[in-house]
Amino acid sequence: MIRGISAGALIALALVSRWAASAQQPPADDGPRYSNGTNLIRPANYREWVFLSSSLDLNYPPPGAPPGPQRFDNVFVNPSSYRAFMQTGKWPDRTIFVLEFREAAKEASPDRSGKFQAAMTGVEAEVKDSRFPDGWAFFAFGQPGAPNALAGRPAASPDRP
Repeated sequence: MIRGISAGALIALALVSRWAASAQQPPADDGPRYSNGTNLIRPANYREWVFLSSSLDLNYPPPGAPPGPQRFDNVFVNPSSYRAFMQTGKWPDRTIFVLEFREAAKEASPDRSGKFQAAMTGVEAEVKDSRFPDGWAFFAFGQPGAPNALAGRPAASPDRP
């Protein structure tokens, strides 16, 4: 009887260990997917990726331009690239950073002075891909629900010429 319980416990432990290992494995390929070879398909599940940062009003309007509406910027990165960065200190080829813009709302009950994230206003991505000049490509997806919201063409990065 004791021998049967021990064997059963070992089998249960093996099954739980196998389940836990499979639950922690990343998707086979969380890197960039393209249509027409260079148009990035917006990752559908980027909000399940590693959340890196959020900021309020950290943007760069042209000199002399009036300030726009306040917004939150949220940054996500694909999990496999994050793991590689944590091991090597360098972002690997096929890294995708997704930048999500959200309205900054305020004056909601019960707090009248704080700000919180509201409706999404846009999504952009920057991809490290050796196929592009300089090894990086920037993509703007536009307004959510707009015709161009599911795929973005490479464009000049705001940070680079």
